[in-house]
Amino acid sequence: MPTPPTPHIDLHRGGDRMKTRVSWLDSKHSFSFGAHYDPENTHHGLLLVNNDDIVLPGQGFDTHPHRDMEIVTWVLEGSLVHQDSLGHSGVIYPGLAQRMSAGTGIRHSEKNDSWRVDPGRAEHEQPVHFVQMWVLPDEPGIEPGYQQLEIDDELAAGGLVTVASGLPRYRDRTAIAINSSHSALHVAKLSPEEPAVNLPDAPYVHVFVARGAVEMEGVGRLDTGDAVRLTHSGGQRLSAAEPAEVLIWEMHARLGGAA
Repeated sequence: MPTPPTPHIDLHRGGDRMKTRVSWLDSKHSFSFGAHYDPENTHHGLLLVNNDDIVLPGQGFDTHPHRDMEIVTWVLEGSLVHQDSLGHSGVIYPGLAQRMSAGTGIRHSEKNDSWRVDPGRAEHEQPVHFVQMWVLPDEPGIEPGYQQLEIDDELAAGGLVTVASGLPRYRDRTAIAINSSHSALHVAKLSPEEPAVNLPDAPYVHVFVARGAVEMEGVGRLDTGDAVRLTHSGGQRLSAAEPAEVLIWEMHARLGGAA
C-alpha cells in the first residue's frame, strides 16, 4: 500500500514577510514577488501571491499587464477603483468579492480614488487596505474575464463563507467562480462571542490573518499578518482571540502536479 503523506504545519509570522515600501505604497509579500525572490518561498499549493497592500489616496498601480493567472482582490478598508482593457470599471470595497482572469492577456489599473468616489468628503480620503491573491488556472490561454459580487449578507451571517471557487462542491454557494478546479477561497469574520470554525480538510490549506487575532488548534495565537501553511493537515478549529478577519485557501493540487 502507498505510504500516507506526512502532515506538515508551517507557521509564518507577519513581521517576517518581504516588504515593498515607497511614498504611496506599503506592501507586504507572503511569497516571492517582484524584486523580492526567495527560492524556498515561491508558493503554497496553487497560491503564488498573497500581497497585503496599503495605498494612499490619489495613488495606485498604473495600467500594467497580466497573463495566465486567476487574481482575487479582497478589500479590508477603503475603496479601490478597477479599470481594465476589457472595458470593466468599478469600485471594490469591503464585502465585495472580485476576480480577474488574466488568460491570454489583460491590462488593468488599480487606484485609490476615494475622493472622486465621494467628492468633497474628507473622511473618504483614506488609504485603501486590500489583499490580492493569485492562483494558477487549470490551463493557460483561456479568454480573459472579470467578475464581482456583493456578499455582505453572507459575511454577516457568520461562519466560513466561500468567496471564490472552482471546486464543484461549492458550486451552489460560491460568490464568484475562478478557473481553478482545485482551489477555493473562504473568508471568516470572527468575534470572541461566536463559535469557532473548522478549517477545510485538504492537501494544501493557506490561512492568513488579515486583521485581528485568532487561536488555531495545534498552533496557538495568530496575529495580524501571520499565516499558516498546512500540507495534508486540515480540519483544525479556528476561534477569535479578538475580532478578526481571516482568508483561507483550500487547494487540492499544487504547482506542477496533483496533490
